[in-house]
Amino acid sequence: MNIKTGTVQFNHKPGDKVYNLQVIADYVKAAASESVKLLVFPEMCISGYWHVIGMERGAIADLAEPVPDGPSIAALKKLSATYDMVIGAGLIESAADTFYNSYVVVEPDGAWHVHRKLHAFENAHISSGNTFTVFDSSLGCRLGILICWDNNLVENARITALMGADILLAPHQTGGTASKSPHAMGVIDPALWAARMSNPEAIEAEFMGDKGRGWLMRWLPARAHDNGMFVVFSNGVGEDSGEVRTGNAMLIDCYGRIINETWRARDEMVTGTLDLSLLDRCTGRRWIRGRRPELYGSLSVVTGQELNAIEARFSDDPT
Repeated sequence: MNIKTGTVQFNHKPGDKVYNLQVIADYVKAAASESVKLLVFPEMCISGYWHVIGMERGAIADLAEPVPDGPSIAALKKLSATYDMVIGAGLIESAADTFYNSYVVVEPDGAWHVHRKLHAFENAHISSGNTFTVFDSSLGCRLGILICWDNNLVENARITALMGADILLAPHQTGGTASKSPHAMGVIDPALWAARMSNPEAIEAEFMGDKGRGWLMRWLPARAHDNGMFVVFSNGVGEDSGEVRTGNAMLIDCYGRIINETWRARDEMVTGTLDLSLLDRCTGRRWIRGRRPELYGSLSVVTGQELNAIEARFSDDPT
């Protein structure tokens, strides 16, 4: 079975849901013209991302929406039904008195699914979710969702695969960050992004280097290969409240091979065909069938080194 798939990188406007949803709508229409059936947008691309780090609780509440009853999800549902397409996009979710960095997938028949980021660090008022998200989709396969930092922890990807995910949706806002690991990513001068029209080579060199694609290539294809699933990587691109996201939207097959990608310093959609007939005998699934779970009890033992998501993301303590 083949699934025509698209992944989008775009430079959202902080807090401007009207603008961001219009960008989403425009890409959905463009994807429909290419017969795309699955389209993936970045983490928190509806609400905006890095500007929330210093927000007070009231401002978070003003930006957040309930799922699935908020206006943004209604807009996504309408697009999905109109264009017969499975669509995923991220926002801040309000649930009772709690806020989440959430990713919502809507289907043409009105079905919806939500994943709450397991390792949320964007704001002290945004809580981490506690549930893995894998579901049967109208595409005839199982989709899984992990948001940004969720994907960095190998346990999360393996559990998602063990729950039967054929395709992992991996929405991000990453690259170009001031990582606490000295040889991972690194900041990009926003002036390079500002000069992208006159000097695209300079910013695209950063996107292709160790602050962007080079860092991703150290681990992202391994999530696909080792776990026997396709990965659809979507990311923000451009300046985001002082940091520069590197885009690098890409489709990765279940052998860890790049199907299609971009390194351009602009909003862009990447499309390709996911050949699900590769799944059954791919290396990762053969390895999973060779597991010995009776040996792995130590994976769920608390070591005392664990930090909460905010501490883990921002702490300088190497222990």
